[in-house]
Amino acid sequence: MRKLIGERIIPTLGGDVLSSLSDAAPLPAIAGELAMTTDSFVVSPLFFPGGDIGSLAVNGTVNDLAVSGARPLYLTLSLILEEGLPISVLDRVLQSVAAAAVGGGVQVVAGDTKVVPRGAADGLFINTTGVGQLSKPIVAGPTALGEGDELIVSGPIGRHGMAVLCAREQLALEPPPTSDSAPLATAAEALRERLGPRLRAMRDATRGGVAAVLHEWAEACGLTMSIRDHDVPVSADVRGACELLGLDPLHVANEGTMVVAVEPGSGQAALEVLHALPGTAGATLIGQVTLRQLAPVTIQRTLGSEQPLDEPLGAMLPRIC
Repeated sequence: MRKLIGERIIPTLGGDVLSSLSDAAPLPAIAGELAMTTDSFVVSPLFFPGGDIGSLAVNGTVNDLAVSGARPLYLTLSLILEEGLPISVLDRVLQSVAAAAVGGGVQVVAGDTKVVPRGAADGLFINTTGVGQLSKPIVAGPTALGEGDELIVSGPIGRHGMAVLCAREQLALEPPPTSDSAPLATAAEALRERLGPRLRAMRDATRGGVAAVLHEWAEACGLTMSIRDHDVPVSADVRGACELLGLDPLHVANEGTMVVAVEPGSGQAALEVLHALPGTAGATLIGQVTLRQLAPVTIQRTLGSEQPLDEPLGAMLPRIC
């Protein structure tokens, strides 16, 4: 284990703090309040178009901090390796972790490595904990949503879930859907700086997709999230795959796309911020918050009347993160 850590993990991830191999990472003082999040990643397969379990673990943790209004700073990384995992696979994942950490502006400062018997971990599992510094003003969150607030999605939806599903089931779609796995920290910080208190809430639309976020927000504020189907951005490859499989893109997971709520009249300013950044250039205004109607979340279909948008139920797309 010492050889594995010393020859492969430390040289790839680098950093003076991690290299000290202390039982706990000594970190400098941070002014202000902190935010902390933890997550586990068990995606199958380990590699998929647009990413892998390594970049996914970093981006997922960075994004949880970013949409909470925090600037990501530090990351822990725990690896659970299945007996027999090829060293080449581990090297590839570690290189992906290192690149994603640079892209997300975080430093890996501590970690752990365990080996479990063959068949117990499906190759490789990763657990992370992220620490960030909360920025002022702190984002109010969904309980502060009010009538007329505008709802934005930062880019085409459903890409990650469909990329993983097609890779796992070896669906020969051309072109294959590509994951949107990417850090959202820059976009979230830019929105905070431009909008200040006019920024109501942010949430990365992971498991359950955009629909799950909207239902959570509706429950938190007691209002209805009303969206328009023709304004929801969906790439042609994802739309085609969803139609083939009978899935709604609004229910499919994302890993680099967020839902944003801003006060009335601030949607255009938010779009200007997002359109100026490469990762969110496809952001669109998809609806608004209204008084409670027939359902917590409604959708105006292109050729029909407004109807309820159901909350995702069950596990249509397991093992996507």
